[in-house]
Amino acid sequence: QVQLVESGGGLVQAGGSLRLSCAASGRYLGRYMMGWFRQGPGKEREFVAGIRWSSSTTYYADSVKGRVTIARDNAENTVTLQIDSLIPEDTAVYYCAASGLTTTRRFDVDYWGQGTQVTVSS
Repeated sequence: QVQLVESGGGLVQAGGSLRLSCAASGRYLGRYMMGWFRQGPGKEREFVAGIRWSSSTTYYADSVKGRVTIARDNAENTVTLQIDSLIPEDTAVYYCAASGLTTTRRFDVDYWGQGTQVTVSS
């Protein structure tokens, strides 16, 4: 069992930056790919970024590549998502996720956090 707790969401002006954090707990975390997904109003949940605990290999959605950085701290068991140059289209609930597979598919996610709201004003 893996527990994920997100923090760091909020209201930000376009052009600003935000850093989201996910505190992970549970057994065998090193076996998982950790990721961030988001779900905007009226949209499906989509992959944003992912990272393997074991190798630090990172994965990014094309829509955010260059503006987003995912990182993990093995000592603290946290995964962070830095989002720069925010645009209104980034408005969404951001979810931390843990997958046994290296995947960008939400259907393959084994564990979800409760989500944190990010709102970008124009």
